[in-house]
Amino acid sequence: MRLDSRVSRLRLAEPLRISRAAMSERDAVWVRLSHNGIHGSGEVVTSPRLGLDVPAIERALAVAVEWMGDDPHPGRLSKRLPELRIRLRNALPVAAAVDSAVHDWLAVAAGVPLCELLGMPAWDRVPTAYTIGIVPAPDAGRTAARLVRAGFTTIKVKLGAADPADDIARVAAIRAAAPAAALLLDPNGAWDTDTAVAVLGRLAEFGIAAVEQPVPAGAPDELALVAKSVPIPVIADEDAGTRADLDALPGGIGGINIKLAECGGLDAALSMIDWAGRRGVAVMLGCQASTSLSIAAAAHLSGAARWVDLDGHLLITGDPWQGLGGADGLLLRPAGPGLGVQPGGER
Repeated sequence: MRLDSRVSRLRLAEPLRISRAAMSERDAVWVRLSHNGIHGSGEVVTSPRLGLDVPAIERALAVAVEWMGDDPHPGRLSKRLPELRIRLRNALPVAAAVDSAVHDWLAVAAGVPLCELLGMPAWDRVPTAYTIGIVPAPDAGRTAARLVRAGFTTIKVKLGAADPADDIARVAAIRAAAPAAALLLDPNGAWDTDTAVAVLGRLAEFGIAAVEQPVPAGAPDELALVAKSVPIPVIADEDAGTRADLDALPGGIGGINIKLAECGGLDAALSMIDWAGRRGVAVMLGCQASTSLSIAAAAHLSGAARWVDLDGHLLITGDPWQGLGGADGLLLRPAGPGLGVQPGGER
């Protein structure tokens, strides 16, 4: 059994600005688990926020190879994935990539799609959001109009500009251009409580579907106050990175955002979905800018989600993996077992 990796540069179609940073490119590291002529794949992308550059990813992959040891079968590795997350607790996106490769291998070996292996509902033609960054209101309106023409029914709007009036103008322009679209807002924790309540109170008139993490992470009382004070469902995002974070969340939130790269992989995501179901909390699936390889792993969980924000592959140019679709706002279940996506037309 072997674990190989390869680095590829990803470039965004246009720079994406959020409240804490702007991004125009990043590196992806693809991992491939090979055993008995069968391959399973996963992806990890660099992240300044998470302290991951290519050398850090490669060091973490060396730890993963050591963790694999001489175990001769991915089926046994799958039962040891919690141990890998502990070893890579400071590099959970790498654990998630290996987790994806293990599960992909198992599903391909079984001849079933990944969702079936995981016990998730079958899915196909799932609407995904598309993200509009912090840009001038007229530009946001034009982008929204283009998205509606393409078929998108959900638009995610990044907020947290220096002047909240700019955020309000951006949402107003998007709503005017997309009167029937569901709007998801994401300030990435940029606001204090008073600002969050005031701005969201103004934006409620635009019929907002939900807002992610309006206040900084680590302040559950403030998150609870915002959730209680605004007529918009509040989704915990940065406050809900891993399963261990969930028990600290306050009551009254509308949902949690699950990102495979941040929770450590499919195994961890399933435990978060179980937590949400037992508490009557909705699930959102989120992502990073990445290829279809990363997005497909999360998409196989979409049968359990109320909100799907899996547009990472749509934000980059020249996605090298095929089969997931999404350019018309609908994610397609790729043909074939496992993740189903194919590089350059070949699995």
